[in-house]
Amino acid sequence: MQYEFLKQFPKRMKTVGLYAILIQNSAQKMTWQKYGFSKVDEQINLIFSVLLYIMEQSLREENCTKDDIGAFIDTLNQMHFGKDMTYGDCKNLGDFVLNVVLSNEGKAMYFDCYDFEQNAYHIVNISYVANRIVYVEEEVKRTSYYLTDDGYNLLLGTLEIENNMQLTIHEMIFKMHLEKQSYDKAVDEIKNVFNLLRIQIQKIQEAMGKIRRNALNYTVADYHSILDENLETISDTKQKFQNYRELVKSRAKELEEEKINVRRLSAKEEEKLDNLRLIESYLTRAIDEHQRILNGHFDLKALYTRELEQLSQMSLIRRFPMRSGLYDEVLAHPESLERLDYFLRPLFGREPDKIYNLNKALELQRPVRRRAEEDDPEVLDFDEEAWQEEQERKVREKLKKYEESLSCLLEMASGTGQISLLEIRDTLRREEEAAENMARRKRLIPNTEIFKEIMVELIKNREMDIRALRRERSEYIQEKAESFQLNEMLLDLTQKDQNGKDTDAGTTDGRAGGRISKIEAYRLEDGNDVIFDHVLSEDGSERTIRCSNVMIRVIREEEE
Repeated sequence: MQYEFLKQFPKRMKTVGLYAILIQNSAQKMTWQKYGFSKVDEQINLIFSVLLYIMEQSLREENCTKDDIGAFIDTLNQMHFGKDMTYGDCKNLGDFVLNVVLSNEGKAMYFDCYDFEQNAYHIVNISYVANRIVYVEEEVKRTSYYLTDDGYNLLLGTLEIENNMQLTIHEMIFKMHLEKQSYDKAVDEIKNVFNLLRIQIQKIQEAMGKIRRNALNYTVADYHSILDENLETISDTKQKFQNYRELVKSRAKELEEEKINVRRLSAKEEEKLDNLRLIESYLTRAIDEHQRILNGHFDLKALYTRELEQLSQMSLIRRFPMRSGLYDEVLAHPESLERLDYFLRPLFGREPDKIYNLNKALELQRPVRRRAEEDDPEVLDFDEEAWQEEQERKVREKLKKYEESLSCLLEMASGTGQISLLEIRDTLRREEEAAENMARRKRLIPNTEIFKEIMVELIKNREMDIRALRRERSEYIQEKAESFQLNEMLLDLTQKDQNGKDTDAGTTDGRAGGRISKIEAYRLEDGNDVIFDHVLSEDGSERTIRCSNVMIRVIREEEE
């Protein structure tokens, strides 16, 4: 199936159908006008009030007859709605809601849900209430109504789970599926957990944006609410996820060892192993998102405090218009020019006298030459928009260097399928005098910081499953990262050839040979140290890079 997110579409559409059929049975019925319920809002509110009453009676295991429903509507009308209805009208209205709106005059109700896996519609039956015969008041036979499963699902879906409980509930369901070894369902739940963490990060970022624009428009109640949600999210989530990850890694390792040493795994066991690896990757990313939420929590508190302090300082400044406050007064009373120094004196107020600070005397003294250069008294015209464009340009240039370095590394590894850092160094040394190879060295190692970060990320991730990353990108819409993200950059590079055009081959070196499926990076325990001399750092100084020997492997689909 091309779109994984459409797998459970019929189940979703049945939930939608519960509302659609209900509104269809109620809409454009003239009976509502007879009792004064002319607006659709009033009609829907009354219908759900009756449903809730039937649910309450069902939960209490008490009878719920038409007389009971009529008395309930009569009570609501007297206390809240205020319509011109008698008790008989309320009883007739209750009969209309039961037999026409909820029961469709005794006719079966169906809703067509499209199944994209089977490429056909599934017809599902919908029923809100059912009835049974009961005996009341000395063997008098009456009809009592109660909710069906569809009725309960409809009502329970109208009351959302509180935000601070959603993560806990999905985490409990994930734990249950993990214990039952239902790994396919556990994948769906860990995706929900990861999405909730992403949503929390977006809430923090949106709140910080509102505070930067105007802190007065962001209420204290909203501030306390998001802080409470942050604390609920980061309380014990990280430790739980780490425990889950260790459990998943151990189960995946058992299946892998069994596959290598004992027997060939069945198709079902292979699917379990793939799901376990996917769960492990999501747990790792969830832990990273947890750290981002923690950092954002403290950044939000610091930003809100700083903005409020600045606003409080602004309130102490007294402002007045120069035209009416100075010019008009001087023109009306020219003699006041003799005392104009009283008005201008605050503008030339002297700095307060310095006092001896013992703490400063005991601090480690730093060179002040650079600080003196930074404190240049020259006044510059600051253009915020131009400054912002300049910062964005610098970020793009830096990301371009990351991309060039990673692309060069993959190109060298794609030639033979794998290459070590030691082999890369020896190749560059042998051909060091060739101009194009000097350019390739500069492309591979633009500076020490970029090369170091790329190698650390490769070793830390160890194995990058490009197909899983590509499938995840197709399922979720994410904003473009403004910093170096290894997975995103690998996806972009595997979609391009040397000319930067999209290609079905998915290679980075422009040659055929199948789409790249995995990229592996791991240390070689051969005792060799790889040294790159005369490498520039970001500040322009020359440095020497010394690191362990690392093997980079590029695996294509045809090689698996």
